[in-house]
Amino acid sequence: MSERIPDRVREEVLKLRTLDNCPNMFDINAVMRMAFDNGLYHLVDYLQSDANRAVYATFIMYGDRQ
Repeated sequence: MSERIPDRVREEVLKLRTLDNCPNMFDINAVMRMAFDNGLYHLVDYLQSDANRAVYATFIMYGDRQ
C-alpha cells in the first residue's frame, strides 16, 4: 500500500492551486515559498522531507487515485 498525503496537507495543496500566480506544482522551492507567504505552514513543513516530496509528487500527478 502506498503512503497517502495527510488530509491537512492535501487541503493546503488544493488551496494553493486556486491562488493567483500559482507556481508549477513540481517546483518545490516555489511551492514552499508561496505556501509560506500564504500561511500554508503544514505544506511547507511537509515538503521539507525528501520522503514526503515523493508522496507529494505522486499526489500532484495522480490525485487521490489508489
